Amino acid sequence: MSVGTVSNVLNRPDQVSEPTRDRVLVAIEELQFVRNASARQLRAGTIQTVGAIVLDIANPFFTEVARGIEDRLTSDEYTLMLSSSDEDPEREARYLRLFEEHGVQGVMVTPSAGSLDAVLALRERGIDVVLLDATSPVDDVSSVAVDDVRGAALAVEHLVSLGHRRIAFVNGPPTIKQCVDRRAGVLEALAAAGLDPARALVEVTISSLNADGGEAGILRVLDEHADDRPTAVFCVNDLTALGVLRALRARDVAVPGDMAVVGYDDVVFASMLTVPLTSVRQPTHQLGWTAADLLLRQRSEGDAFRHQRVQFQPELVVRGSSDPTA
Repeated sequence: MSVGTVSNVLNRPDQVSEPTRDRVLVAIEELQFVRNASARQLRAGTIQTVGAIVLDIANPFFTEVARGIEDRLTSDEYTLMLSSSDEDPEREARYLRLFEEHGVQGVMVTPSAGSLDAVLALRERGIDVVLLDATSPVDDVSSVAVDDVRGAALAVEHLVSLGHRRIAFVNGPPTIKQCVDRRAGVLEALAAAGLDPARALVEVTISSLNADGGEAGILRVLDEHADDRPTAVFCVNDLTALGVLRALRARDVAVPGDMAVVGYDDVVFASMLTVPLTSVRQPTHQLGWTAADLLLRQRSEGDAFRHQRVQFQPELVVRGSSDPTA
């Protein structure tokens, strides 16, 4: 039985007689043969793989985004290579090089710092790029993002409407664009309410956007502002809010009675906590799906493709962590 006959049974079964096809299939079953898709695609020159680099795949927000990417890629039979930059530009650049070495056709990237040099260099070498959860600063790179300025403003407007006049803000480093935009939204909402940020805002910056970072941030607020403690806290994402809730519980600070808490992302666990978390909802699955769709369309349409900056609008979901009547 020739290699060509086996190949025909696997790839063009209509060209093989039924008796021959049956013998090949029995042999495949007995040998537990599994075809090597990578080798087949290499021979055909049609490896269909794209890469995605997010800040932290352990964050449920990015897990849900990745599912949206995967759902879009599946319909075109593309494979996804997924990595976390851990908010480290050097780690991000290293993964970009590895993706290129593995021959990916395109890359979706959540930038970990202000510079896009490594991403743009990749594009110059013929690899399609889409920015994920970030707005592109250049016209010839597509992007998918959420209006983070408006999202943060929604959170603070909500807290002000409940009567809070001194609000803590647990934010991340200024190298991350989402943190910069959310800070702008906080200041915008305070100004619209006629509140002086110097008096109304207590901002702490954490190095890691996770529960440990959130816990450390709110403990600083409690320790450094014991005599004039904020009555509410807005967290840069839901993971930091989880750490804030943990620290407040340990310090016997009632939520929302002593301190209201609002997060950002509305990840899957937000509604499942003992005190359900008020959060700014982002369309996570749609973010990922749209980024992947733009990337695949760019590949299929070539020079006819028109780059887009897609921006979704966030939504505030009010729960018990800020409003006991919710």
